[in-house]
Amino acid sequence: MVLDPGSIGLLIGLAVLLILLAVLFTFVPVMLWISALAAGVRIGIFELVGMRLRRVIPARVVNPLIKAVKAGIDLSTSKLEGHYLAGGNVDRVVNALIAAQRANIDLSFERAAAIDLAGRDVLEAVQMSVNPKVIETPFIAGVAMDGIEVKAKARITVRANIDRLVGGAGEDTVIARVGEGIVSTIGSANNHKKVLENPDMISQTVLSKGLDAGTAFEILSIDIADIDIGKNIGAELQTDQAEADKKIAQAKAEERRAMAVAKEQEMKAKVEEMRAKVVEAEAEVPMALSEALRKGHMGVMDYMNYQNVMADTDMRGSISKATDGDSNSPKRD
Repeated sequence: MVLDPGSIGLLIGLAVLLILLAVLFTFVPVMLWISALAAGVRIGIFELVGMRLRRVIPARVVNPLIKAVKAGIDLSTSKLEGHYLAGGNVDRVVNALIAAQRANIDLSFERAAAIDLAGRDVLEAVQMSVNPKVIETPFIAGVAMDGIEVKAKARITVRANIDRLVGGAGEDTVIARVGEGIVSTIGSANNHKKVLENPDMISQTVLSKGLDAGTAFEILSIDIADIDIGKNIGAELQTDQAEADKKIAQAKAEERRAMAVAKEQEMKAKVEEMRAKVVEAEAEVPMALSEALRKGHMGVMDYMNYQNVMADTDMRGSISKATDGDSNSPKRD
């Protein structure tokens, strides 16, 4: 089949038209514009094209705007588009505004956008304002004045404070402050039995301190969920002190023993030195006798008398030793 030039031109024209329409419907969100008109949102087609040129996804702005209009919230596309360009979540902010309106919570778009840009979940904050959240602390240990450790676990019921969400402290700060209050209350008790008998004294003391100041929450109640007895810290400290005193005493005794051993060694050395001197002196006696005999200072009879005296002295010593031995021996019947 051969087409004439007129038919070929017509086919080319239709192809170009289809391509133009495809490009138009791709670049210009016509279906989104129709949906907005059907929902009663007045937005121009060229405004949607401008969003495309400003690198804004039109659906991320128009769909939340449709929800807001249907909920009776007056918002403009410029506010939503500005929040989107700032990196915020437009859909979450609009959902938070709708939830706040239904709960009669005063929340403006500017504050909701600021909360969202601060990194907090504004929708969750609104839901927490309506339905308070329960935060459970781990076991927190404190020591009473009698030295007994008491462990307590608390459940904190908090409600989000919309006005303090920007710049307010989070859950970790609330748990830390409540833990500090529990430790302080237990530590001020004279006896651990008082804490066990009246666990509500912990919650009353903690609540009276206003621990939610500067946080993004408002503490509604603090309930002691569990309480238990821990170690006897006072006894352990006394045991450790006694062990330390024992080691000090042992060290001092070892020091005294070492000094006594050194003194004993010193005395033994002196005795040995004296014995050596005695032996040396005794060795000089025969030499002195021979010298006296040679020079005539001592006669032969004098020397014999000296020998007799020495023999008599040795005999007397032997007799005294034998007598001492017999006196120490057991008597026989």
